[in-house]
Amino acid sequence: MSLAARAFPILSRAASTSAASTGKHKVVVVGAGTGGLTAANQIYNTLKAQGKTLADGDIAIIDAAKTHDYQPGFTIVGGGLADKTKFRRDLDSIIPKQFEHIHQNVKTFEPGTNQVVLADGTKVGYEYLVVAPGIELKWSKVKGLPEAIANPAQSKVGSVYSYDTVDKAWDLIRDFQPGNGEAVFTQPFGPVKCAGAPQKVAYLSNSYWKSQGRSDIHSTFVTGIGAMFGVPHYAKALNALRESKGNIDAKFNSNLVEVKDKVAVFEKVAGDDVGSKYEVPFGLLHVVPPQGAYDFVKNSAIADAAGFVEVDDFTTQHKKYENVFSLGDASSLPTSKTAAAISAQAPVLVHNLLTHLETGKMGSARYDGYTSCPLFTGDNKLLLAEFRYGGELQETFARWGLNQANPNAFTYYLTKDFFPAAYFAKFVKGEWYGPRTIFPPSYL
Repeated sequence: MSLAARAFPILSRAASTSAASTGKHKVVVVGAGTGGLTAANQIYNTLKAQGKTLADGDIAIIDAAKTHDYQPGFTIVGGGLADKTKFRRDLDSIIPKQFEHIHQNVKTFEPGTNQVVLADGTKVGYEYLVVAPGIELKWSKVKGLPEAIANPAQSKVGSVYSYDTVDKAWDLIRDFQPGNGEAVFTQPFGPVKCAGAPQKVAYLSNSYWKSQGRSDIHSTFVTGIGAMFGVPHYAKALNALRESKGNIDAKFNSNLVEVKDKVAVFEKVAGDDVGSKYEVPFGLLHVVPPQGAYDFVKNSAIADAAGFVEVDDFTTQHKKYENVFSLGDASSLPTSKTAAAISAQAPVLVHNLLTHLETGKMGSARYDGYTSCPLFTGDNKLLLAEFRYGGELQETFARWGLNQANPNAFTYYLTKDFFPAAYFAKFVKGEWYGPRTIFPPSYL
């Protein structure tokens, strides 16, 4: 019998319940978002396919949330293309019954003793730990922003970056009229979920206004980086696209630091005038909040200097603790934080974790940095950016002659209609592998 078979015996439900009550599990997954659910399900599915059946509760998922959102759908909602309820599910309805769901927040990690400390002080033991809580929206990092976002009647500030604020964002866009002032769209300096989303909203708004005969509305896209996108190939294409719209300006290396009454205050983060501030009056302000690691990760022993889970760029294994792995937005993996990235990271993590469990050595799977940013560009078209480490292109449809830097209708409908359905039907069940669709990779 292999080590894996011994580690995951076939137990009765009664034995499983007893094991769970002691707070010790074979695998503990922190976070029931895209990364956590995908990893947990792929671990279970892989072992089941190998005939190594897990007992109920051998895998535990820690998450206090009651709902699970398909977050890329919020941009679609903000563009007036769907209702937000389409992209939300009750969390308990998508966590398999064989997993122990611990309905609490995490306080910290004690990797030296293989334990997770919960908010109430309870300690949950593990043999292997997968950390995937995502990253936190830090609204309060911008002075005046929480108050502006929360004001439904007077404030002209919205955001598609949360379920609670996305309806207001669409209402502001839908009702905005020529003569009401400048429409300003921001992207913060630093890590954000789906780095393409901030400008997607600008393009969708521009397209909607033109369709309603409001071509006189002028917009400004203000970003904390020095280009329209982090990959030069797509940055060039997106800047040309922006200029072709005729009424969208851009300001670079500028970070939103304060929201006043109809005035946005920005600070330069690069260039000769770094640290200087300037104001932009607005009639509509779409804000992408600063984002970063949760404090319970940042202030723990498993974090790097930036606060993210410190893992190897290729194996997803922690650099110090061999039985700790991480993927998704909470990890230190140096790539864009998207669901597409998780689709490539998860099978690597699962293979390496299970190989380590069985042999005590790292598996052969390596993550190449693949990620994807589908950018709605208006007019029922979308630019599908796909790349890996180093900004090297890794485009799915290039083999069929499609230039993905050119917005097109095919990838638009694929992203708007197919991907959300595939997400809940396959992705979070551990049955989706990005460009490989339902076919898992094989590692020798």
